[in-house]
Amino acid sequence: MKENLQFLHAFLKNPTKVGAIAPSSPELANTMISGLKPDKENIILELGVGTGAITKFIEPILPDGESYLGLELDEKLHATLRLTYPHLNIIQGNACEAYKIHKDSGLGKVKYLVCCLPFVSLPKVVTEEIYKQIDMFMEDGCTLRLFQYAHGYYLPPALKLRERMRNRYGKSKRSQLVLKNVPPAYTLTWSTI
Repeated sequence: MKENLQFLHAFLKNPTKVGAIAPSSPELANTMISGLKPDKENIILELGVGTGAITKFIEPILPDGESYLGLELDEKLHATLRLTYPHLNIIQGNACEAYKIHKDSGLGKVKYLVCCLPFVSLPKVVTEEIYKQIDMFMEDGCTLRLFQYAHGYYLPPALKLRERMRNRYGKSKRSQLVLKNVPPAYTLTWSTI
């Protein structure tokens, strides 16, 4: 319950950066991490950690703390994450600087990019910069997984994101609709590995 209240508070404080009113459900989190096998040389980078709703399910598949890097922009959410996951590399940082933050971390190659950012509600200039960051990881060989809410799946920003990724990385692999999530969502996966 505390996680839900914290998430709602962050959303109300800054809806363009949080983009949802509730954390991802266990069902969506499991779909987001399905098939990921990180290690020290092939890490997971999670963009937009939020309250850690997906991190909670990433943690058990990590062989060690060096197999993960998380970025969270919100200061209060980050402070809570550091207490909840003290052994994981979770940095208060902007996804617009993700590539540099990763390089500066000294951690292994990003093989899995788990993106939980609200592209539909982000300003265009921010979205374009995040796309550039994603492109750099994908050029290095990476699997990108993100989710889109069903109610926004056909909104222009969601369509643009999919078209952009399709033009660069081919057709996505879309999951079944995850109904046990508020709101229901699909996961989308592209890979350059």
